[in-house]
Amino acid sequence: MPVSDSKYNAKISAIGKFVPDTIYDNAYFEKIVDTNDEWIVTRTGIKERRILVDGATSDLGAGAIKDMVERFKIDLDTIDVMIVATVTPDMFFPSTACVIMEKLGMKKTWGYDILAACSSFLFATSQARAFIESGNYKKVLVIGADKMSAITDYTDRNTCILFGDAGTAILYERTEDKSDGILDETLYCDGSGGKYLYMSGGGSLNPSSHETVDKKMHYIYQDGKAVFKVAVIGMADVAFELMKRNNLLADDVAFLVPHQANLRIIDATRDRMGVDNSKVMINIDKYGNTTAATIPLCLVDYYDMGKVKRGDNLILASFGAGYTWGGIYLKWSID
Repeated sequence: MPVSDSKYNAKISAIGKFVPDTIYDNAYFEKIVDTNDEWIVTRTGIKERRILVDGATSDLGAGAIKDMVERFKIDLDTIDVMIVATVTPDMFFPSTACVIMEKLGMKKTWGYDILAACSSFLFATSQARAFIESGNYKKVLVIGADKMSAITDYTDRNTCILFGDAGTAILYERTEDKSDGILDETLYCDGSGGKYLYMSGGGSLNPSSHETVDKKMHYIYQDGKAVFKVAVIGMADVAFELMKRNNLLADDVAFLVPHQANLRIIDATRDRMGVDNSKVMINIDKYGNTTAATIPLCLVDYYDMGKVKRGDNLILASFGAGYTWGGIYLKWSID
């Protein structure tokens, strides 16, 4: 959906995050797989990841909502819809959205989960925008949360070093200021990339069995080289598309907010766009790849550091399994 002709826009009015206390630094992985700190940092940029030892994705999401409520004094009864973006739901059904609502006593909200791999948060944000611009809803809460440690093979040195756990909460609210909030978006899918990044076990194609467990089909598989090139092109191209369509120059953009998959991918995307490193949100060193939580986690961290200010132009860009990718152009709305 390009620039909207609705009389409403969707703006970010509140944010929150939850990261577990347990930290797996690179020294931890030196003990369990054939790797070392220099190798990991050079190839990924990751130094630490947060791990939820006990609990589920719903706990990450609920924790982020509690943080948001504490920060912004939000009345949960005023939230119309909640969309949980995740690839690690507590279970296939009921939805993790329902589980979170029960944990927090949210009796006046309806919601559901969305799964679009690492693009889940942007796809969910697009839906939140559509709900608000329809005029039928005033507040839509998007949760980006993943317990990636639950589907990570800690004997595979190529993937176990990449992922961490985190939960985020971003509240979108109706505004009649057409120059505020989400101003444009562009989203894509290409199913031909599905064979390069997936978890094949547990669904209707390969139902859970002793065989699927023995074959490690319930863990992430990734062909890193295949994903790298298309991820860089995809994220850079959507950013270019949004900038061109909205007559934005590099100097007009306060921050590029890329999915935090790998620092090499982020750097290559930055270089392809010609954007200065000071205009790229990066926190992969602290959290690793938290999938649906990476982009909103950047937003919360940079807000907390006082680096993002009301009226700033932000370009959010993601790329994930599927392939799925996309970008969103918004103006930051919180003082």
